[in-house]
Amino acid sequence: MGKSTIMENLNCQKYGVPLYGASWVPQKVIRSNLQTNDDDEVAGDGSLTSDASITTDASTQNYLVLAGGGGEGRSGIPNALLLAQFDFASNSLSDSPVDKLGTGADLPYRMAVHPDGEGLICSLPKSCRWFKWNTTKSHEKHKLGLTISEEVLTELEDVGQQLAVTFSDNGSLFAAGGEDGKLRVFKWPTMEIILNEGQSYSAVKNLDFSVDGKFLVSVGSGGPCRVWDVTSSKAVALLQKENDEVIGFCRFSRGSDGNQVLYTTSMQGERGSIVTWNTSSWNRMASKQIIRDPISAFNVSDDGKLLAIGTIQGDILVINSTNMHVQMTVKKAHLGLVTALMFSSNSRALVSASLDSSARVTIIQAKNKSGFNYWIIVIIGLLAILVYLVKTKGLIP
Repeated sequence: MGKSTIMENLNCQKYGVPLYGASWVPQKVIRSNLQTNDDDEVAGDGSLTSDASITTDASTQNYLVLAGGGGEGRSGIPNALLLAQFDFASNSLSDSPVDKLGTGADLPYRMAVHPDGEGLICSLPKSCRWFKWNTTKSHEKHKLGLTISEEVLTELEDVGQQLAVTFSDNGSLFAAGGEDGKLRVFKWPTMEIILNEGQSYSAVKNLDFSVDGKFLVSVGSGGPCRVWDVTSSKAVALLQKENDEVIGFCRFSRGSDGNQVLYTTSMQGERGSIVTWNTSSWNRMASKQIIRDPISAFNVSDDGKLLAIGTIQGDILVINSTNMHVQMTVKKAHLGLVTALMFSSNSRALVSASLDSSARVTIIQAKNKSGFNYWIIVIIGLLAILVYLVKTKGLIP
């Protein structure tokens, strides 16, 4: 029993700082930074030599980037970006960060990893900074690391705390939503601004680009959920709420029919629901209550088949998008509220982070396709027993 518990907990580790952001490092980054460095070494005469002791198969490595800290106070808790390693075979996270980059007095609150592997943007209390991947050598092995880029994002200097940051799927657009209610959309990497809106919200809480990059959805406090046409830089829809409904998170995805769909989370009293929206008419298509706890994090898998919810109680739920049934529940996955969720690119795993300083990777359990057949067998068996009993009692000649 004890051994099983220990093994189960290897997929959840505490890293010493409250965590606000979590993301998978793109495999392209791992391959380009580790494989080329580990396969060959340069000898003193300039020739290439192979050394089995430092060779690493980059294709089997999985890294997570985490962001968090104690803020500007004197808590003694540092602010940092962390890199952790996850092994699918053993279902285990590295028990300590494989790399740690301090950010001084600035708390890295939100982050967006560029999908093409260029680096990542972190929102700090007053500005946003650009970080790049690098490679360091430790104990005769190369490992992935992070460094602050010398490139300054001038357009995001002294803009105040950004509560939401995101790249479009192809990495050509970047959006940021601020604590001051301003919404900005830039072309990447030129940082040419194409949308600068400051009148819609008192604060922008969540953002997401559509799969094709044509639309941006925004959720804010003190205002409704809006959909923006990126090309015209104008709002094209105002999603209609019901009664006392409060929209919390928004995500575009691919539907089961191949068309785009928009999901939002909503709270009505203690009821947490997922609402599905048509991306042509922007009308509500369906709403499904999922949980009776406030939702603190939300995300959708790249293939659109799975949704994930995190709660203030530390629970995690994985939902099948086809029928909106809960496919998997992890009670008390964290001791504190869940702050971030992200599926791996192959939808096999879900990383979650929490204010309790823990990161967890949950392997997604496959839906039981044989369950239906099992119940048919049970019913047939019971009917056979019933017929046998009837016959033995002489009720059937």
